[in-house]
Amino acid sequence: MVDLVVAHDPNWKADFDAEKRAIKACLRGVDIMLHHIGSTAIERILAKPIIDLLGVVSDLSQVDANARAMEGLGYEVMGAFGIEGRRYFRKITADGRRTHQLHIYEKNSPHIERHLAFREYLREHANVASAYSDLKETLVSVEGQTWGGYLDGKDAFIIETEKDALEWYQGSQSI
Repeated sequence: MVDLVVAHDPNWKADFDAEKRAIKACLRGVDIMLHHIGSTAIERILAKPIIDLLGVVSDLSQVDANARAMEGLGYEVMGAFGIEGRRYFRKITADGRRTHQLHIYEKNSPHIERHLAFREYLREHANVASAYSDLKETLVSVEGQTWGGYLDGKDAFIIETEKDALEWYQGSQSI
């Protein structure tokens, strides 16, 4: 599992910004708001070097009508890919390395708040971010660790933290 997770790279923000511009240009006519989510959006923690983007639209049918245009940017069109109400795209280089993941939801989806709350909570709570980073480091150091084992190993932490994050986020948004 060498290089599965790496130290935060300050260039990830610029990479997100460039990809955001490219996606908006590609999906002309689709009113989309894009957010940088996932571990690459959180300083101080280890992350797999894949930029996660969260897209928010008013109507997924507009995305569906323009989805094939994303192939021109190197994205695979994956449909809902196991999550109802989502459109998922992944960008993979010629050598098979995944570089970006785009998750698009309609503006009323609870997944939007869940993703944003988790990101903001870890940005604001350094101790929780550090614990998450330490967990990742422990998981990748396990001899013979698989990708599935790594993801499963994070599940309990993520589920518990999402609960705390949503409560915190909803309280902070009402101020």
